[in-house]
Amino acid sequence: LVRARKADETVVKGLQEGKVTGFYHSGQGSEAVGVGVCTFLRPDDYIYPHHRGHGIAYTLSKGGSLKGFLAEHYGKATGMGGGVTGFHGADVEHGMFGLAGTIGSQFPVSVGWALAAKKNGRGQVTVCCFGDGSSNRGTMHEAMNLAAVWKLPIVWVCENNLYAQFMPIKDAYPREDIADIAAGYNMPGVVVDGQDVIAVHEAVQAAVERARRGDGPSLIECKTYRYRMHSEGAPDIAHSEPRPPAEIEAWKKRDPIKLFQKKLLDEHVLTQADVDRIDREVQAEVEEAEKFAMESPRPDPAILPKLVYVE
Repeated sequence: LVRARKADETVVKGLQEGKVTGFYHSGQGSEAVGVGVCTFLRPDDYIYPHHRGHGIAYTLSKGGSLKGFLAEHYGKATGMGGGVTGFHGADVEHGMFGLAGTIGSQFPVSVGWALAAKKNGRGQVTVCCFGDGSSNRGTMHEAMNLAAVWKLPIVWVCENNLYAQFMPIKDAYPREDIADIAAGYNMPGVVVDGQDVIAVHEAVQAAVERARRGDGPSLIECKTYRYRMHSEGAPDIAHSEPRPPAEIEAWKKRDPIKLFQKKLLDEHVLTQADVDRIDREVQAEVEEAEKFAMESPRPDPAILPKLVYVE
């Protein structure tokens, strides 16, 4: 959780300072979803991360490289996509094949991965993460239906942060819970507190175990929140008005890092000295990763064909 937050803060600062190429969708506030989803997946499980934080919480928890993540955003050859993809970098070794910029495109792609996992016969599972804003896309419904019919080993995870860019989900969806969609495809639909990393972990792992048994897909909805605007530099609005400050502050009181720290301190798993040590160590790690990214070379244009095509 701490690594994801500090990496996110570094990219935001780097963008403000002109170090980062392209754009950034901060994931601050919703780190518990990525960490809870990915920490206990197998290395060969497939994951399509949510685009918040450009998947940093998912990437780090799945075993991906912090240095590679930052270097990619800094446009350097040592990045996860050779420094030319922005947030589309991949880590095939850890079952991550990149992100797409088209909302809703993750659904049919993930069905393909899940079909491959089923045919492989090795007990692999695909986890597809999406936001509330893509819950009304036709691709989602087609993919969920096909996955259910074929009993594919896939877990759908909705990172519901209440806003699709500028649209509050309450004005775009007629029910309280997106997880209710699951009933139409004869699969379990579960709602969890997306600020509680343990709650996310337990719900996702139960769905993963179900998928590994061959019992088909599940849908997990994680209620969470984004602390920053949709993308850095964009207005932080709901429709055309500023997001309510009281709403933002209320969610910040349920910061996933602070909630988990308190739980671990109350249960005497950690001491305050441990918490302080983790903060120092992660800060040093992120600074080292940023130094690596800054000192890495720019990509050679000759590498582009190798990044696009495979022999």
